[in-house]
Amino acid sequence: KFLESWKRLKYEDVIEVNSGKDYKHLEKGDIPVYGTGGYMLSVSEAITNKDGVGIGRKGTINKPYILKAPYWTVDTLFFCIPKNKYNLYFINAIFERTQWERFDESTGVPSLSKLTINNIQNYFPSFDEQSAIGSLFRTLDDLLASYKDNLANYQSLKATMLSKMFPKAGQTVPEIRLDGFEGEWKLYELKSRAETITKGTTPKDKSWQGEVNYIKTESINRDTGSLVRTASTSLDEHLGYLKRSILKEDDVLFSIVGTLGVVGIVDKKDLPANTNQQIAIIRLKRDDAIFMLNFLKSPRIKSFIKSDSTIGAQPSLSLWQIEKIKVSLPPSLEEQQAIGTYFSNLDNLINSHQEKISQLETLKKKLLQDMFI
Repeated sequence: KFLESWKRLKYEDVIEVNSGKDYKHLEKGDIPVYGTGGYMLSVSEAITNKDGVGIGRKGTINKPYILKAPYWTVDTLFFCIPKNKYNLYFINAIFERTQWERFDESTGVPSLSKLTINNIQNYFPSFDEQSAIGSLFRTLDDLLASYKDNLANYQSLKATMLSKMFPKAGQTVPEIRLDGFEGEWKLYELKSRAETITKGTTPKDKSWQGEVNYIKTESINRDTGSLVRTASTSLDEHLGYLKRSILKEDDVLFSIVGTLGVVGIVDKKDLPANTNQQIAIIRLKRDDAIFMLNFLKSPRIKSFIKSDSTIGAQPSLSLWQIEKIKVSLPPSLEEQQAIGTYFSNLDNLINSHQEKISQLETLKKKLLQDMFI
């Protein structure tokens, strides 16, 4: 229903740019203080009682965000208050699509000035159209914030359960146990539970093209252990030079060079697949692979990595060290499977939230491109 032409205006026509100030003379209180990185602490006074958009004066100059009154901003963050008939959320969207780096005035730490901001020009529609567009982006931002909060909660829950659902060092039962299971857990060397423990191979052809999924450490989702395709190799190399490291379904992967202890699992959909020499391949005899994936993410294994890794140009672990890892196992395979299912369900929630956040961010990026002049 909006047909009017948009007007080209300077930012000084639509906002009032204000400087932040030092807060150290203020007492503690309930007024939030913001810097270029977001919330810092709370104090007793507000610098303004009007909503605004924060934009960095120095340092991070390309991350605008809404400031809901009352608040205080430090001297590295401008707060920009919309003038009459200009919508706060539309201004924020305009700021998000402004290429602030183009206006950087420094030769060192990025910086902006009031004069520079005031002289930037952009197109603005009527207030009603601004409000409609601003409302859309506000809804998108609220959805994103909600999914990100939920994701953080699930990630926090998983971290807690990884520390409580496996016995701590010196203990024979976990702090939290699923209903219906009892009996003491026992320690085993990982080697005794594995059909094979080996590592990947670097292909001769470094074009990273082909039909076969080639797994690197960066291919492994740090939260869930699921794999994404980041490189490929040829079927000829996979069946020839790389034959020793052909991956199978339910292989557990463990990074042993560089970033240590990134743990993944091979799903049927990932095959055919191979991996490089920075990753250990753990092929189990009969233990539940998802249980083992999560045990290898537990705090006990993080402690092992910290104490046993070789520190050099790149931190590393040997296959011999991986073989010697002490694994706590419950009395029955059924309990392993139940624990694996619990973490698998939690990972599915984490994955779905990550995917939804990615979809919403892609949608927002597209709308920021297409809904403005």
